[in-house]
Amino acid sequence: MASADLQVWSDVLAYMRAHHADMTRQWFEEIEPLGIVSGVMRLRAATDVHQRYLERECAAVISSALQTVSGRLLSVRFLGPDDRPDVSDAPPTTASNNGTLQSPPVVAEGLVINPDYAFEHFVVGQENRLAYAAATAVASEPGVRYNPLFIHGGVGLGKSHLLQAICLSLLEKNPATKILYLSCEAFASEYVGAVKAGKMNDFQRRFREVDVLVIDDIHFLAKRDRSQEEFFHTFNALYMAGRQVVLSSDAAPQDIPDLEARLVSRFQSGLVVSINAPLYETRVEIVKQKAVMLGFAMPNDVAEFIASSISANVRELQGAIYKVQMFQSANGCPISLSLARDALSDAVIEIKPEVTILRIIDTVVDHYGVKLIDLQSKRRQKSIAHPRQVCMYLVRRHTRHSLEEIGGYFGGRDHTTVMHAVRTVETKRTNDPDLDRVLEALERRCGAENL
Repeated sequence: MASADLQVWSDVLAYMRAHHADMTRQWFEEIEPLGIVSGVMRLRAATDVHQRYLERECAAVISSALQTVSGRLLSVRFLGPDDRPDVSDAPPTTASNNGTLQSPPVVAEGLVINPDYAFEHFVVGQENRLAYAAATAVASEPGVRYNPLFIHGGVGLGKSHLLQAICLSLLEKNPATKILYLSCEAFASEYVGAVKAGKMNDFQRRFREVDVLVIDDIHFLAKRDRSQEEFFHTFNALYMAGRQVVLSSDAAPQDIPDLEARLVSRFQSGLVVSINAPLYETRVEIVKQKAVMLGFAMPNDVAEFIASSISANVRELQGAIYKVQMFQSANGCPISLSLARDALSDAVIEIKPEVTILRIIDTVVDHYGVKLIDLQSKRRQKSIAHPRQVCMYLVRRHTRHSLEEIGGYFGGRDHTTVMHAVRTVETKRTNDPDLDRVLEALERRCGAENL
């Protein structure tokens, strides 16, 4: 390949980092440029999954960047690891056992699989540990353990990440695995289309002759009587054949309205696990992990600021990271806490709610991953005693509750216990910079930082 072509690709990557930071990934550096031939730059992806992701999600933006940096009317073509750069744009074929050529297996059809969503990029916390363990078990032994696997939880908490991680893991171990990954809406739409076109045989072959069926947002089957009927038979066919079924939903099977009892029973026959909103420490690690995937390091204080400002879900955290990165690119300065504050000024609520004992407790409970009942109990383990003392300290410092009132709220403790807790935390805060930083973050989250 000509050095000029290599420089063009290097310039494209630099342009993408500067103008499309939210789309650029660290693994873009692993894309192999094969040169420009007849007005087409050919780029080899590391895996077939990467190739499909680039084709479906990045082709237009990369083509635009290529034309901008080169000043030429160029297009881009992505090749898989086994494609020859001199072949036509026809889909690659593979040789069968008898030497004849045939189309490659149907893998990961439907929704695009994001290479970022591998298991190693999933940040595990106590709020999602069981779901993660179940997903990795299914990826290790599909159709054997936890069939079906049903993962439920709110929007943006990591359900789709685990579903795609299962697909990626299976394809990595065996690229010939037939996986059908799509949304429930797509299943219902394809079913209706097949009925209207009189192609139910084709539809049933497509859905029942796979190794793994993965359906996102299965709760959208609600009120779709005919689609529920078809999915029931599809499920049974796959289950009886020992094929793996993985489902996600915003609610547990029994809580999905208007879902047939027989489907509820089928979904509950495997493993049903939930994912909850990430706690503070998990959010900090998520921010750092997402930043690394985008190709830059996130300073600790910035990661903590983002995690303390946004607690709803992972998607909002990711959006905040994109804002900070774009703000940094536009201003040409290093990422810092002051830059993050400016970048997220519209995302952080300026009018802070009243600081109450309940708000402080909710903040501390979320950060340390404990329960209010533990703080009010007589347990003295460090994992409980320290958060309890932090709560007492913050409540005493930022509310008008008396020592007696605070002690009464935390399991009827004496006012001297509260005084001891306050003095203990004050002393530790003075001598321990890490604790001081944690307390600052907690005060910021409960709206007490300027009081």
